[in-house]
Parts: sequence; structure tokens; C-alpha cells
Amino acid sequence: MHGRPQHHMAVLFVCLGNICRSPMAEGAFRAAVARHRIDCFIDSAGTAAYHIGNAPDPRAIATAAAHGIAIGDQVARQIEARDFQRFSHIIALDSANLAGINARRPRDSHAEVMLLLDWLDGHQGRGVPDPYHGNEADFLAAWQLISRATEAMASRLAYLASASASPFDYPPRSN
Repeated sequence: MHGRPQHHMAVLFVCLGNICRSPMAEGAFRAAVARHRIDCFIDSAGTAAYHIGNAPDPRAIATAAAHGIAIGDQVARQIEARDFQRFSHIIALDSANLAGINARRPRDSHAEVMLLLDWLDGHQGRGVPDPYHGNEADFLAAWQLISRATEAMASRLAYLASASASPFDYPPRSN
């Protein structure tokens, strides 16, 4: 999925190796935008080249599948300079990857770069813990944060799309 079809929004989720958190975020967000009927191009990548060409971690695949989301056909890739032109939103899964994204960010980039959990009330500025060296419970905990944040993101983007509002006209946040 390296081309960008004609979509108003295009979202790239980025973690370290693109085999755990960002594939789960891509899958969860695909489901969320389908529920909200948002036309959006979605992909994921890693800041590191460790796993290029690999499928997601089997534990990530199993965790997503347990929630009705298939991510096994995704293929890991590394973020590229052209991603900053192709995507309207580049979403980091933690602050280390946010820093890595911003270090690569060209001056002429128009992509909004932010943390995934910035979309989730009460979690702004936080990252999704990396479950790679953990167990199934760690993958489930990551999934729960990711699915809540991607749903919140889709809900806000649906509002923006329906209201033809500016990107800063978010609906009131719940307390």
C-alpha cells in the first residue's frame, strides 16, 4: 500500500519495528473508520528497519483476531520521506518514535504528526507501551489502549468531515 489514492485523509501509524503496535493500530483504525463511514487511506510503518517484509508478530495477529480484526496480511516497512507528503496524519505510538519521525520530517511536510494517545482523553502525551518483549497480557493491554484511541480518533475525524470544520474545531471532550 505505498500509493495514495484520492482520499481527503490519509493516516500512517508508526511504531519501532512495524510488527506489533502500528499494525494493531492500522487494523483497529480500519474498523473504526468503516463504522464511522470515513473515506481514509490507512497504512503503518516503523522507524527502524528491523522487520521490513515481515508479517506482524503472531501475538499481535492473535490479539487483533480475538477482537474480530484481521492484520495477518500486513507487511512491515520503514517510514519514508515521501510519507510526509502522502499522509495527512502521521501517528506515533510512543514518544521515542515521535522523536524519530520528527527527526526525519522534511521542512515542507504538511502532515500532522502526533501521538496516538493524544486523541484519547486523559492519556495525552503518553505512549502505548511496547508489548514486544512481554506476553499476551501485554499485547491485550496495548490493544485496549489502541482500540480506544483509534475509536476516539475516528469519532473526531468523522465529526470534522461531517461539519466541514477546521482541524482545530474538535467537538467538546468528555471529562
